[in-house]
Amino acid sequence: MLSGRRLDLLDPSPLDVEIVDIAHGLARVARWNGQTAGDHAFSVAQHSLIVERLVADGLPDPRWRLAALLHDAPEYVIGDMISPFKAVLGVDYKAVELRLQEAIHIRFGLPPVLPAAIARQIKAADRISAREEAVRLAGFTQSEADILFGRTTIPQALTDDFAPAPASAMEEAFVARFDDLVARVEPKPDRRIAQPRTDIEAR
Repeated sequence: MLSGRRLDLLDPSPLDVEIVDIAHGLARVARWNGQTAGDHAFSVAQHSLIVERLVADGLPDPRWRLAALLHDAPEYVIGDMISPFKAVLGVDYKAVELRLQEAIHIRFGLPPVLPAAIARQIKAADRISAREEAVRLAGFTQSEADILFGRTTIPQALTDDFAPAPASAMEEAFVARFDDLVARVEPKPDRRIAQPRTDIEAR
C-alpha cells in the first residue's frame, strides 16, 4: 500500500488498514467494469459517497453512515466484481471479502458484523444507487433495471452526484466525508495511521 502498510488478504489485521489506502484504491476501482458513459470511470468511491447520502435520513447515527460509506471498502484491494462472477467464485471469495470487511470495521470502531436492520438499509441504498447507475451510465433500459434492482427513485438533490468525476476528486471527497463522520462518532475512531505491527515480518 502507498501508506507503507502490508495487508494479508487471507488474514487481514485491522492494524494494517488505513483510510488513505481505502480512499486511494476505491477512487481508482471502476464500477461496471468500466463500461460506463463519461470521460471518467464511475468509481466505487463515488458510488460509496452516494450510498452514504442515501442512508443519511434513515440512519442519522454517524456510526451507521460511516458503515454505509465503507460498505464496499474491501474492494480497495480485491476490486469490484459483478455479482454473477462473484457467484461463480463461490464461498471462498465471499469469505475473503467478509474477513476484510470485519477488519475494516474493527479498525474504525464499528462492530465486525453490522446489526441486520442496519445492513438491510445500507443494502437497499446500494441497490438504489446501482439501479440509477445502470440506467444513467451503463446502458440499461428502465425495464431492465426494474427487473434487476426493483423500481426505485432517488432524491432530486442527488442527480448530479452520478456524473463520473476524476479519481483524485473522489479520493479527496471520500476522505473528507470519512473525517466528517468520524468527528461525530463517540467515542471517536483513531484517524491516525496505526503503528507498525511487530509480530510479523514485512511481506
